[in-house]
Amino acid sequence: MIDPIFHAENYQLARKLLDATVLRQEAIASNIANAETPGYRRLDVAPDFAAQLKSRLAAGDLAATADQVRPQLAEDMTARSMRPDGNTVELERELIAMNTNAVQHEFLTEMISSNIKQLRLAITGRAMM
Repeated sequence: MIDPIFHAENYQLARKLLDATVLRQEAIASNIANAETPGYRRLDVAPDFAAQLKSRLAAGDLAATADQVRPQLAEDMTARSMRPDGNTVELERELIAMNTNAVQHEFLTEMISSNIKQLRLAITGRAMM
């Protein structure tokens, strides 16, 4: 009975995007930690993740194939080195990305939490305190 709720496309989309924000946070932390490492290349969530997610959503089969779509880290090919040591990390860019990612994570967490709260309300008849 509850299974269809967790297989709904909105829930699956939010779950996958939440996975991506967690992985992006790991990448940002790694990028900041290696900001002074010569030759380090900036990491981010692979751009094909968004394309895969979008195509599955457009085809209407995201709920059925959600486990096949996973975010992965990849070298950011758009990052250019402005330093002689070849490092592509820009600290200001990472801090902005970290703040943006935190807002996205908070939004997605609240969205999933509200679905679970609604389910609890339907089952118990009481709102969660």
